[in-house]
Amino acid sequence: MASDKSTDPSAPPVSAAQLRQKLLEKEMEKVSQYRKEQDAKQKELTKFTDEFLSHQVTEEEIATVRRLVMNAVEAGKLEAMVYSFPSELCTDSGRAINSNDPAWPQTLQGKAKEFFDRYQTFGKPQGYKLKAMIINFPGGMPGDVGFFLSWAPETK
Repeated sequence: MASDKSTDPSAPPVSAAQLRQKLLEKEMEKVSQYRKEQDAKQKELTKFTDEFLSHQVTEEEIATVRRLVMNAVEAGKLEAMVYSFPSELCTDSGRAINSNDPAWPQTLQGKAKEFFDRYQTFGKPQGYKLKAMIINFPGGMPGDVGFFLSWAPETK
């Protein structure tokens, strides 16, 4: 029966250099896996960005917004986040939204602009209100923008 160095008490121990090499190989595996994950995330973001900037809002996306609103109503809420996207897709990377600049809609592009235009055409005349907020701050920087649709009554 062949003996395993790690369990055979009469075998010499594994050298320190071999242990360091094993640790280095494990670290290299982790780095390689991390790079693969980052590459996949970047490809996904690139695909999302291309679609966000070049495609129109789909019927499915409109139906999703309506479902989110109805789910919020069922839960007794007067507001729902109906859309989100990376702040980098604003012309100013979300600065106007973050500082509550009244001109924030002018920084929108792609589907976000189309959603805002649809709100202006269909939602606002029906009494809805729309606000945009930065919803996370990875590394202290503006992350994603959330569009919140509200049907709360006017307060005086």
